[in-house]
Amino acid sequence: MAPTSLANMAYDKLRQAFDNFQYVPGDRFSESEIGAQLGMSRTPVREALVRLQREGYISVMPKMGWVVNSIDFAVFEQLYDVRAVLECAAVDLLVVAPDLEQRLAALCALWCVPLQERLTDQHAVSHIDERFHIDLMEASGNLEMARIHRDITDRIRIVRRLEFTRNYRIDVTYDEHSRILRALLQHDGLQAKVLLQKHIRVSRDEVKNITLHTLQNARSNRAETRI
Repeated sequence: MAPTSLANMAYDKLRQAFDNFQYVPGDRFSESEIGAQLGMSRTPVREALVRLQREGYISVMPKMGWVVNSIDFAVFEQLYDVRAVLECAAVDLLVVAPDLEQRLAALCALWCVPLQERLTDQHAVSHIDERFHIDLMEASGNLEMARIHRDITDRIRIVRRLEFTRNYRIDVTYDEHSRILRALLQHDGLQAKVLLQKHIRVSRDEVKNITLHTLQNARSNRAETRI
């Protein structure tokens, strides 16, 4: 198998392990330990670990190996606040755009759909939910704001990964996105911003609660296993 394929395989397995909290913040490990678990040489394992480092999951400690990063919710809450400011600024630009319907056509086709046409796969919904906010920013026409917004999206992805493990979040997200889009199409910027700010705030709080609950369960299960 090609080295790139092995690195991708190692990444997928490790990413799943981190997302399932098989490793919890503070855990340490070496490349050789991971290689032995995966049955791979150190080269593809190192490539996978560097990729996970860029995404914020882990950090390298000189002469000590790798460590799982702690989750600083205070920082993530600030990032969500900045995200809300940027998206509200995008709303202000969108509602005065003469081609508003055209700019939002693709988003409406995806989110303003009957119940039976909604996606149900959590990974697919997580992806299109992220794209909703990115596409909204890009539709505003301010590409510099969109670039900053993408940077923030990259940084909060590590905590957002669990949001749609709760199925009720899927229907709630469809409902809230469609209401935001309808308010925009009516050129009601104030209503769109109220809905958007609430949507981001609720999503932020849900992500925090789900992450803390999942992390607590992972630590409890680990403690029980050691008894």
